[in-house]
Amino acid sequence: MWKVGITGGIGSGKSTVCRLFAARGIAVYDSDHEARRLMEGALRPAIEARFGEAIYADGRLDRRRLAAEVFSSPQALADLDGLVHPAVRLDFETWAERQQGPYVVLESALLFESGCAASVDRTLAVLAPETLRVQRVRRRDGATEEEVRRRMAAQLTDDELAARSDYTMVNINEEELEPAVDRLDRIFRRDASGRRL
Repeated sequence: MWKVGITGGIGSGKSTVCRLFAARGIAVYDSDHEARRLMEGALRPAIEARFGEAIYADGRLDRRRLAAEVFSSPQALADLDGLVHPAVRLDFETWAERQQGPYVVLESALLFESGCAASVDRTLAVLAPETLRVQRVRRRDGATEEEVRRRMAAQLTDDELAARSDYTMVNINEEELEPAVDRLDRIFRRDASGRRL
């Protein structure tokens, strides 16, 4: 199966872009959602061993507590990534082989950092101005500006994402995304089928 990795920093709007690809019949693997599923299930013993059983409250992962710990400690973040990233990558590859259609999309905020970029054929970075990203995340998550900026600091910058990606898309106004997604969908379908543009 031919694969496209879509990435972008927190608040960039990559989920919105992925929904537009899904509306065109493309299967999308949401790595954040699937990582949560794995952390609640198969990865729980390893996470408890590293972060303590109290990281699960009432049988559920205390995501806010875990985020506070890993975003204030580079070692804790590296330890968590070392558990989660390989599991997500394997899960994605297994999932992709079961899908139908011309190609599939892997949505991942940490596409390059996680090593998942090696599992895809093309990469697309969704970019947006930093102030707009902060506003979006504060409105969405109820987070403080400091919390948002701490999470942003743990990710690649837009310049780094643009330099590493095959394609970029700027998400300032959502209505401008439709034609951009249409154009890329045509390109990806042709590339996946091996036809020349």
